[in-house]
Order: sequence, then C-alpha cells, then structure tokens
Amino acid sequence: MADDSTADGTTADSAAATATVPAPAPVPAAEGEPLLKVNGLVKHFPIRKGLLQRQAGAVQAVDGLTFDVRQGETLGVVGESGCGKSTMGRLITRLLEPTDGTVEFEGVDITHLGTSQMRPLRRDIQMIFQDPYSSLNPRHTVGTIVGAPFRLQNIKTEHGVKRAVQDMLELCGLNPEHYNRYPHEFSGGQRQRIGIARALALRPKMIVADEPVSALDVSIQAQVVNLLDDLQSELGLTYVVIAHDLSVVRHVSDRVAVMYLGKIVELADREALYANPMHPYTNALMSAVPVPDTSRRGEGRRERIRLTGDVPSPINPPSGCRFRTRCWKAQDLCASQEPPLQALQTGHQVACHFPENAPA
Repeated sequence: MADDSTADGTTADSAAATATVPAPAPVPAAEGEPLLKVNGLVKHFPIRKGLLQRQAGAVQAVDGLTFDVRQGETLGVVGESGCGKSTMGRLITRLLEPTDGTVEFEGVDITHLGTSQMRPLRRDIQMIFQDPYSSLNPRHTVGTIVGAPFRLQNIKTEHGVKRAVQDMLELCGLNPEHYNRYPHEFSGGQRQRIGIARALALRPKMIVADEPVSALDVSIQAQVVNLLDDLQSELGLTYVVIAHDLSVVRHVSDRVAVMYLGKIVELADREALYANPMHPYTNALMSAVPVPDTSRRGEGRRERIRLTGDVPSPINPPSGCRFRTRCWKAQDLCASQEPPLQALQTGHQVACHFPENAPA
C-alpha cells in the first residue's frame, strides 16, 4: 500500500480551511431530543424460487432494532460479518426501504419518503462507504466527485463550487491542486479522504461511516480515524460508525451497540461496555482482542472464550435467543423466550436472560 502523502510530496496533514458552504436549511432538532430515532427497524430480503418466482423464505438481515443517536455523539456499531450492520446503515440513510419499523430524523418520519421528498434531507444525512476503490467513479475527476452534491442539490456558493471543493479537500488533508486528478492517481488512504470530502461537501448533520478504515493499510487507519475525530470537533458532526474492529470502535465512540444476527444484544456507554460487558457475546468479542504488550498479558487479561459452531443462518434463525446455539450459559428458557433489550443499570441495556457482571 502506498503511503498517505500526495503525489507531489505534500503530506496528508495539510492546514485545514473552511469551505464556503451555506448553512443547512432545515430546522435543527429541539435541545435534548435525539437527532435520529429508530424504532423496531426490520429488513427482510425475500428469497424467490421457481418459474413464478414465488417467495420461499426471507433473509432476516435486520430484525427489530430500536436505538437513538444524540446530537454531536458517535454511536459505534460492532459485530461479526453478516450480523446486519451495513444493512442497518443503509436503512437509516434511506438507501434501502425498510420492511417494518420507523426511522425519524430531527422529529420527522423519513421511513417511507420517496426520492423527491428525501432529496432535501440528503444534505443532512450522508454516508462514507467501506471500499475507497469501488466507491469512487474512475471516469470522474476529484473535483467532479466532491462537487457532485452541489450540482445535485443545485447549491451555489459565494466563491463558486470549485473553490468550495478545494477548501473541502484541504480540510480533509488533501492538496487542493489535485482538483483535476483521477482516483487511480491516489493511494487507498487518499481515496478514502476523497470519499470523506464528498460526504462532508454540504456540511451534513449526520454521517454514517460503514467500515471506514477496514480496507486501508494499518499504518493509514490511525490517520483516517484521527481525521474523522478532528472533523467532528470542528464541524459538530454526529457519527454512526459501523466496524468490526473493537479498537477502532473504542477510540471513536461515545456509545457502543453490539449486534448479533440482526439484533442489538447490548447497548451501553463506551467505558461501561469495555469495562463491564454483560452479554456473553460481548464478553467473547472482548476476550479476542489482542494485547500488544507481552509484559501485560497476564494482568487483568480476560480468558479467551472460544465460541463453538458457526453463526446460524439469517434465513432460519434459532428460536428464542439467537445466540443460544453458541452460548455457554444457555438454558431451556433461552430457547422458548426471546430476551428483550432492557436496562440493567443506567445507560446499559442488555438482551440476555442470564447476563454476566449484572448488578446485584
């Protein structure tokens, strides 16, 4: 992987500049109200077979998510591959149509808004995609890619779109002079910065970042994570960060939601979750985090929990608790009754009949 410096030797830590973009038009959410509210969100993908394409089943990718995201915070969403994280991200940005449930943004129900009705809201809800290689059109220049939101929303700026785009490139650690270059001329880290600049072009209120660093070289990941952190402080952004890397989630998140097979099994503040995980699945994830300092491996180290079996199919998930087929604490109750996501202590919600580390 190439390093994260620009082609002419300029480093990615260029001085930031403020883009000349008008303030967002929609009225902000009332103080104390969540920016985003999700209630009972469901997405099933039908499986059709035969000549008549009759539905023979459904992939239950997301099955009843309820959470909220407050103004200015970062909600981290973590879980194994296939648990429904990315589908959830596309649902709350309305890139996918939900099967059931509601999504409210600033108090407005956007669950089933059409394309024309969603267009004004697109400037406030943007997404950073996982793969910086496939998410950028190779036929378009950087200026065209980052300037696309201005054209789509028909927004004029004080000094022109080109100046606004160059300011945004500089804000994201890129050289403004690369306005006319193409994506293939940049490294992976630089391409992801271009994707970030595109998402931030119109100064949105909420960014959904779907595995923003997982496709990048390890040496570049920290730079991109720090960039996102700096941009949040400078622009007052609200993030939903989807990741499978627990160290990334811990670094960027205020609260963390743990997903398993389409459901949230634990939701808590970052410090509470990492210091005192209550769901057995969360404990298993935490035990797998490597400790780089060999001298500290015996100090406060969780014993490695090795889960048996594979993740069940979302086409036919287990009855009751979906984690019970791999859980060492499973009992008959777990098979017959699905545990609700409930608060066991202030700010800590768990969906488990027999939680660990629960208060007496």
